[in-house]
Amino acid sequence: MSTREAIVARGLRLEYFTLGWNLLEALVALVSGFIAGSIALVGFGLDSLVEVSSGSVLLWRLRADRHAAHRERAERLALRLVGVSFLLLALYVAADALKTLLRRETPEGSIPGIVLAIASLIAMPLLARAKRRVAHGLNSGAMQADSRQTDICAYLSAILLGGLLLNAALGWWWADPVAALIMVPLIAYEGIEAVQGKTCCDN
Repeated sequence: MSTREAIVARGLRLEYFTLGWNLLEALVALVSGFIAGSIALVGFGLDSLVEVSSGSVLLWRLRADRHAAHRERAERLALRLVGVSFLLLALYVAADALKTLLRRETPEGSIPGIVLAIASLIAMPLLARAKRRVAHGLNSGAMQADSRQTDICAYLSAILLGGLLLNAALGWWWADPVAALIMVPLIAYEGIEAVQGKTCCDN
């Protein structure tokens, strides 16, 4: 097996792990969110489903890497599809946060939600770092963009955890949607860059 093939195989393993993790994350977040009436948890679960779609795109991109003739076209298309998923995520987070603020929706406490946020906050930075190494090895902007989406999942985990804890401890129901709104410009910027075919791999 060549060095590139080994890197591709590692990337495939990371994306399969991403799919499995995010499907489980979505299930726990959505069920816990509906039980607790937590818009933040439901939003986090839907974000996990967006990441499942991104991971699926990357699986297709990595499989296409085996054929040099298709590699560049697959890379460009995958990068743009990941960018679109960023933009959809930004729209959802913004709409969800604004709705929560306007309706003054206060969720109940959710121990499963807190545990999920902590687990994601630990796992996602490690996964993002591993994806960046693969992206560098393949010079793949699509993989780099996917690693940024994994980073954003970690940020959203921190926001979710902070919101759940502040609401449980101090009754600050507005902390989570305000923090989420702060994240929207970053998510949208990453999406626009990816749709335009720009990544840090271009530097």
